[in-house]
Amino acid sequence: MTVMNKIALLITIIGALNWGSIGLFSFDIVAWISGGATTVLARIIYIIVALAGLWCISLLFHRDNEVVESHA
Repeated sequence: MTVMNKIALLITIIGALNWGSIGLFSFDIVAWISGGATTVLARIIYIIVALAGLWCISLLFHRDNEVVESHA
């Protein structure tokens, strides 16, 4: 797994935890950290999480093309 894939997956997990806190507690962590859901910082964070989620779609279809060497 490449570094970019790991970063995207980590950001997506953080985004999922934020959505979980919204669903369970009606508490938006990103909005709380950035001073409101409509601030520029919050919008940037939401966009980064969305882009990471889109990147992770490629992980669903990723095939490992490693060549297995046989020892004869």
